[in-house]
Amino acid sequence: MKSGIVPGWEIKIFIAGDAAIARQICRQWCFEVGACVTVTPTNYIYTGGEESGVIVGIINYARFPTPVEDGRANAHVLAERLRVGLCQHSYSILTPDQSEWVSHRKDAA
Repeated sequence: MKSGIVPGWEIKIFIAGDAAIARQICRQWCFEVGACVTVTPTNYIYTGGEESGVIVGIINYARFPTPVEDGRANAHVLAERLRVGLCQHSYSILTPDQSEWVSHRKDAA
């Protein structure tokens, strides 16, 4: 038996859009960079509406440990790819120490 223990961290990307397309984008990205993510379908309920989307999870996998700064950078790259591929204007990234909203809307406040 083998095991490993590394500092634990989790990063999540929250974005609306088609879950099947999101899985394909993540599959391609993971293949290119050598990564593993989770893709969980979800529904976003907000004032005056509702949208389907996904939560993409990235963890510090003990077999291939990564500093949280690298995980954060990877999340931004993947989130941008998801934004474009899912035809969205914005997304959020939740890290162990912050929540960030990124928007490409011209009228974003």
